[in-house]
Amino acid sequence: MPGPNGLGLSRKHILASIDGSLERLGLDYVDLYQIHRFDPGTPIEETMQALHDVVRAGKARYIGASSMFAWQFAKAQRVAPTRFVSMQNHYNLVYREEEREMIPQCIDQGVGILPWSPLARGLLARSSAASEERATSRGRSDPFRDSLYKPDLDVAVIERLGEVASDAGV
Repeated sequence: MPGPNGLGLSRKHILASIDGSLERLGLDYVDLYQIHRFDPGTPIEETMQALHDVVRAGKARYIGASSMFAWQFAKAQRVAPTRFVSMQNHYNLVYREEEREMIPQCIDQGVGILPWSPLARGLLARSSAASEERATSRGRSDPFRDSLYKPDLDVAVIERLGEVASDAGV
């Protein structure tokens, strides 16, 4: 949304966003309403109270979060009148950092995990050579991939996955 309240996790933005989403979807409520990333510019108490109010108003049944450090997620859960039921984190065979803290924390707290980019933006869907050819339209027009993955580090994982797939006949 345009303007100073058009981004982040302020109360105003959360309440306007859920209403806009429900209107576009033609629904009275959603099952899961997720925030995207931690907002250091908004007190976490304000964010969590606004999300609680969304649930209390019947506009969402559950709330979830995406892409933040484990300590930020824990801080949000600590102050939450309504706790997150899911964490959507960056996780795949190439990027496994979430195994250090976030995934163990989610398991311990009974929070569901919804990985984003499970095929590493297509890198794990084909051979390492084909991945580097950028054979698809998305591959040729995806500069964000370059910020997430590094061929010199990731080719070994992609090639090993190809061996495992071949041995399994897939």
